[in-house]
Amino acid sequence: MTNAAPQDIEIDAEVLAEGFGIDPTLVQEELRAGAITSRAYRGIGADEGTWQLVFFYRNARLTVITDRSGRPLRRSLIDFGARPLPTALRRR
Repeated sequence: MTNAAPQDIEIDAEVLAEGFGIDPTLVQEELRAGAITSRAYRGIGADEGTWQLVFFYRNARLTVITDRSGRPLRRSLIDFGARPLPTALRRR
């Protein structure tokens, strides 16, 4: 994966809401407030045609692998509950 900015990738708020366990109507508000942040990586080699979208919210990191159109293929969540998300998990 290489760090990149997907200009045309959109992901449904439902995916983030379900992943983080929040109401879908709050997703846009949390994004605007900077409470949900993200990084994007473009797949190369065997992963060509996919994107790894990494979202951070409170003490959790949600990773969503999508195809070119933004359709989720796989997702995973690391949630530290009441403990802070380790700094190492914010780097990639």
